Amino acid sequence: MNLNLTKPLAFIDLETTGINVARDRIVEIAILKVMPDGNIVNKTQRVNPLIPIPAPASAIHGIYDKDVKDSPVFSQIAQEIIEFIDGSDLGGFNSIKFDIPLLMEECLRTGFDLSMEGRKLVDVQTIFHKMEKRNLTAAYRFYCDKVLNNAHNALADVTATYDILLAQLQRYNDLKNEVDFLHQLSMDNKVDFSGRMVHDNDGRERFNFGKHKGELVEDVLRKEPAYYSWIMKSEFAADTKKKLEMIWQRIGH
Repeated sequence: MNLNLTKPLAFIDLETTGINVARDRIVEIAILKVMPDGNIVNKTQRVNPLIPIPAPASAIHGIYDKDVKDSPVFSQIAQEIIEFIDGSDLGGFNSIKFDIPLLMEECLRTGFDLSMEGRKLVDVQTIFHKMEKRNLTAAYRFYCDKVLNNAHNALADVTATYDILLAQLQRYNDLKNEVDFLHQLSMDNKVDFSGRMVHDNDGRERFNFGKHKGELVEDVLRKEPAYYSWIMKSEFAADTKKKLEMIWQRIGH
């Protein structure tokens, strides 16, 4: 089925130095512009971010400092990008939360204005999450090809959950049949259950929210002890407060 377009729809994807919209930089931008007549025009450009690309980011997208050292900086291509998507609606995968805001940040940082006025935004990830149920009943049908007739009956739910895990182990060769491995995969580097703090690649705790996102927890607590007091007095989960207090005690407070 073809899209019913009255103006171009430009799908944007960015490869970046990280996932912080305000701080990180573009290392590659790809745009697929679908025209109302169905024709497609592509544009891809690597970008020198002027900062080192962290190893974890390079491990994901395969772009290293040496690959972009001779590429233009964003200020040199910003006008070209803006003109390419001029008059287009914008699309992508998680683009509303990430790609479009980060592209706007890069434009503003270099003195250009990427206006959203009059544009429609299409986020394929959001559509996916809204169209495909992501609850226990859906997982049971997907992995076990069975209907969960007694959903929200505690015993039925917990039995289905165990069946799903067994089916996942059968389906995915990358999954190890070991609780330690499954724990690490489930926690996804979280320090606390809420994910307010996460472990970096060196095992150090970093804040994962707010004004200190990405900073070492120890460094923040040392330079701004009032931040500790604010968290402990605010409506954060008890587990988050407990883990933060452990770090607080560890650094000698």
